[in-house]
Amino acid sequence: MPSQGPNAVDETRLNQSAENDTSLRALIDELEWYHTVEVRPGLITPGWFDTRGLPERLPFPSSMTGMRCLDIGTFDGFWAFEMERRGADEVTAVDVLDPLGWDWPAGSEPAVADALNRRKRGGAGFRVLRDAFGSKVMQLERSVYDLDPKVDGQFDFVYLGSLLLHLRDPVGALARVRLVTRGQLLVMDAIDLPLSVLLPRRPVAYLDAVGRPWWWRSNQAALARMLQAAGFELARAPQRVLVAPGPAHPRPALGDRRTWRALLHRVGRETVFAARFGAPHSALLARPAAG
Repeated sequence: MPSQGPNAVDETRLNQSAENDTSLRALIDELEWYHTVEVRPGLITPGWFDTRGLPERLPFPSSMTGMRCLDIGTFDGFWAFEMERRGADEVTAVDVLDPLGWDWPAGSEPAVADALNRRKRGGAGFRVLRDAFGSKVMQLERSVYDLDPKVDGQFDFVYLGSLLLHLRDPVGALARVRLVTRGQLLVMDAIDLPLSVLLPRRPVAYLDAVGRPWWWRSNQAALARMLQAAGFELARAPQRVLVAPGPAHPRPALGDRRTWRALLHRVGRETVFAARFGAPHSALLARPAAG
């Protein structure tokens, strides 16, 4: 795939945006967003997904006072800033900022990488929010595969959200996460809902990996088995959740002929379901297994 070119966002504007709500609003409108975040009362980032209601529904500690926390694949930083808001002593957010550094299957179209690069913009959204919140969250350019306790230390609470489906080696990634986890890990990842309902105890996943970095769609049992294979044990039963679409998520009209055509194919059905009801995910709280 060709080079993506510069992710040019004026750093001076990023630094000044927190001081002026008008310029902050203009900068938010200029960027594409993955997370829906309330920056100020009435000022919300138009994200692809809206996770604002999830922390209260998940096994996410209400107080993180005294904790050293890690957010893996942070994107716009919703979960990292939530950890800080809940009193974490230290929060580190890691991400691969250049989409060309992601796990891409052979034959992927450059246009797909270009679209993701426009949304990522070198982590510009994260920096806008960090400045707006006056946050001390540390952002590191780091792949989950490169986590190292000698470099990164260990963490009391780790959040890993919607990442395993994008990885060529999800179990290998979880094994690296195991090395830096001394407390609890909360994984929330996309699942195949029909496979989870029909095969609740049998670990099953199907391979996508066609033209985009969507590799695995697992059922809930498969996510649990991945964690166990990487050296974790479940701290509680997995929880199915629907991640609500955000303001930027297209809403297909049921009366549209294109919507009905989409329903004829698996990916189309998943897309329509996620846009109208939310994307099926499973939340799994785990801890390093003894021994």
